[in-house]
This record gives sequence, C-alpha cells and structure tokens, in this order.
Amino acid sequence: MYFAALLARTDDGWEASDTELDNVETLADLADLAREAAVDDDTVLALIEQEGAWFGVVRVDGEDDPRVFVSNAVVAGRSSYGAMLVDELIGRDDTGADDLDDLDLDGTEDGEPEPVEDEAEEAGDAEPRPAGPLGDAGILSDLGVGEKELLALEGDALSEIADVLGCTDVLEAVR
Repeated sequence: MYFAALLARTDDGWEASDTELDNVETLADLADLAREAAVDDDTVLALIEQEGAWFGVVRVDGEDDPRVFVSNAVVAGRSSYGAMLVDELIGRDDTGADDLDDLDLDGTEDGEPEPVEDEAEEAGDAEPRPAGPLGDAGILSDLGVGEKELLALEGDALSEIADVLGCTDVLEAVR
C-alpha cells in the first residue's frame, strides 16, 4: 500500500495534501501535480512511501526540473510508482515501441531478422537497477535534512523528514 502526500512551503510553514497517484504515469505528471499545489512557485515536496520498504522524495521548485531521491532503487523498482522514479533517474524509457509510429519499419520485418550485435539486447534484458539509494541525496539539505541523514533513514522516513521540517502534525493530518 502506498502513501503519497504533497508538502507545499508557504510563508506560514508547510501545507500538506494527500494525493492520488492514479493518473500519474511519468515524473512530468508528478511535477505538474506538485506545481498545482505550489504557493507562489515556492518549493513543493512530493513524498511517496510503500509500507516502509522504500520512500521517494520529488522536489519541485517553480519551473525548475524536478529533483528526485529514492531510498532503495531495487525495491522501489518492483512497484509502479517507484519504477517510474527509478527509470527516470537512470534514463530508462519503459514505454517500449508499442506504437506504430515508434517502430523502425525498414521493409525487412517480413524476411530474416537483422542480426543483433548485443546478446542482452536480443534477450530484451535491460540494465539492472542499481542497488541502494539513488538520486539526489542533497535534495533536502537546505531544509535541514543533510545527505547523511537522508541516506540513514529507514522505516517511517517520511515522519522523520516531517519532524525536521517542522510539519509533523500537518503530514499526519493527511496520512
């Protein structure tokens, strides 16, 4: 089971809202959702957690590119939302070539298959996901959660992040 929330920084502190990720398929979708929650283009944190197995933080500052951190890339990669974040971080595009527009139809598809130079490519194997944390471990440094602290978080990490940010009550209200 997932828990996802948006924390938007305001002049008065942080505002939290739980969020449904049903319509989020890409990091761009998640960033757009975060920008909608922003107050005056200030920082918004999208926090995602799956039963203490892994957590992810996506930080959106105005129109800047989102910054992403995932606590455990291998475990997160086994879930749809985690895989979305991990694949974005490692530059993998899992959309595949399902659309006809994306297929390279050069006229040889009815004849002999073209030789494949890489056995991994022939087998359809993608690079394995890196083990352990992945992404920008300094994502929250200016907010009081340094790289070492973020990398050491386990279990109820989102509550610990909220404690440091001073918004535990706000986050727990939407949990």
